[in-house]
Amino acid sequence: MLSISFIRQQPELVKERLTVRNFSNPGLVDELLSLDDKLRKIKFTTENIQASINAASKEIGMLMAKGEKEAAEAKKEEVAALKNEMAQHQSALEELESAVQKQLLLLPNLPHASVPKGKSAEDNEVVRTGGKTPELGADAKPHWDLIKEYQLIDFETGAKLAGSGFPLYKGRGAKLQRSLIQYFLDYNTAAGYTEYMPPLMVNEATAYGTGQLPDKEGQMYHITADGLYLIPTAEVPVTNVYSNEIVKDSDLPVKMTAYTPCFRREAGSFGSDVRGLNRVHQFDKVEIIQLVRPEGSYDVLNEMVAHVEQLLQSLDLPYRILRLCGGDMGFTSALTYDFEVYSAAQQKWLEVSSVSNFETFQTNRMKIRYKDDNGKTQLLHSLNGSSLALPRIMAALLENNQNEQGIRIPKALAAYFGSEIITK
Repeated sequence: MLSISFIRQQPELVKERLTVRNFSNPGLVDELLSLDDKLRKIKFTTENIQASINAASKEIGMLMAKGEKEAAEAKKEEVAALKNEMAQHQSALEELESAVQKQLLLLPNLPHASVPKGKSAEDNEVVRTGGKTPELGADAKPHWDLIKEYQLIDFETGAKLAGSGFPLYKGRGAKLQRSLIQYFLDYNTAAGYTEYMPPLMVNEATAYGTGQLPDKEGQMYHITADGLYLIPTAEVPVTNVYSNEIVKDSDLPVKMTAYTPCFRREAGSFGSDVRGLNRVHQFDKVEIIQLVRPEGSYDVLNEMVAHVEQLLQSLDLPYRILRLCGGDMGFTSALTYDFEVYSAAQQKWLEVSSVSNFETFQTNRMKIRYKDDNGKTQLLHSLNGSSLALPRIMAALLENNQNEQGIRIPKALAAYFGSEIITK
């Protein structure tokens, strides 16, 4: 969340950065400043009234000490009138503070200076590519056919149990999924990330903390009876582990990783992009999260990008890294790099990871702080990335590694899976 003080100090910069995002309501900045002007005036008035009450209360004590009871009673009546006036202003003050807070929640994060202008995914910049695209035969099959042929995932039974978009992994499909999860976690913990196993449901405050609310309310499954939300990503509960805390400098950087199932309604999704594992309502993902001092956060972002890139390289998957344009960025991000793998049978790129720096946007909501070298309390920067999202990784692994003998398992993964090939 942006702070009102920053908006007041640099309103033109805020407006200019929001245009990079193609923000649909730029007038919101001026509305916020107008509300804040009213808020400041009422605060000034209440402070003056409080000062008058304090002075009158002190005078009452002096008059009573002198035995001037009648004058003291008159002052008491004056204080009572001031307190009544103060209560009216206090009510108005609380309403304005609430209004400012609600408006601030509607403003997205400001894009970093390196974020390119653009309106959609077509305007994203390709930073680099890697890996070798396999040459498949004319009879190559997309993963939704392969998983039936090799009996890895049962979408029909999953639909019977829960509905469309809830896959049922079985046999070697379940083992391959479990192998990927364990490999990703081991890879992350070897790089210094501490593993967490968080709750799969969060309360409203937790969802607000990372910016899922109010921006993505319609995309989350809401358990209305208990006021809980199924998590769309491990980022939500894990980042909130440090909410309302001052992190010791000796504990920085905080590096966390977690595997969780993720739940997304994906309302409005349709067409070829939702076939098979391309887009589902429940999927598995391993996440990495860091909390760091602000001055080094973009170096850390580059380190996290390199970390995910090396993980993809170990899976022998062709990939590309994109710097997202302003119009394609998430609500909370200041800078995002997307990773896509090439699906040879579908002949299309599939997103498998986003690595983002949120700067203080999330930590301001969650009040995650540290003390700087001068002992002043400051907000940390938060970053997170998928390491990795499993459905499209599995789709690409199945499609790109199919041959006459079966489906080849990458060497790094074979030790976890227990075999170098899936045969019919």
